[in-house]
Amino acid sequence: MASNNNLLTLKDDMVAFIEGHGLRRVPGYVDEAVPSVLWEDDKNTDSWKDLVETAKAASAPFLTMSDVTLDAEEVDLLLEKLHEQNFPDEDAPEFEEAQYLRDHVGKVGFIQLGFVHQGVAFLHETATEWYERYEQLLEAIDEFNIDDVVFEEGGEDEE
Repeated sequence: MASNNNLLTLKDDMVAFIEGHGLRRVPGYVDEAVPSVLWEDDKNTDSWKDLVETAKAASAPFLTMSDVTLDAEEVDLLLEKLHEQNFPDEDAPEFEEAQYLRDHVGKVGFIQLGFVHQGVAFLHETATEWYERYEQLLEAIDEFNIDDVVFEEGGEDEE
């Protein structure tokens, strides 16, 4: 997790570092369906550099790179879904959190770097605190999907 509110400068640093090592970048996100190992070194803010150097040592021909920039439509959709779930409680704390996300529209909140070696993707992910909260709100909405609620039909009482 990054304390920075916008990862754009970090993204630029990553691109320069990767190119400086003579590696190519492929724009792509590696999802959970691919066997992968997540790089874990939270104490080292430059641990992504270790991943790049490891990719080069493993003779990886390229790294994957994906980033997420929050846009206004995503925040609007989140607010709409929250409204559907919490109606008529407009004072639900999730609304305030989602409104707060408007301050981050246009900012990069997540970056994933990766390379594949012997069929396994090695990944490094960096996210801002606000992006992690955005993801949590989306997951909470997905868990409570109004389409999944079953309403029982009222019938005649059996005697």
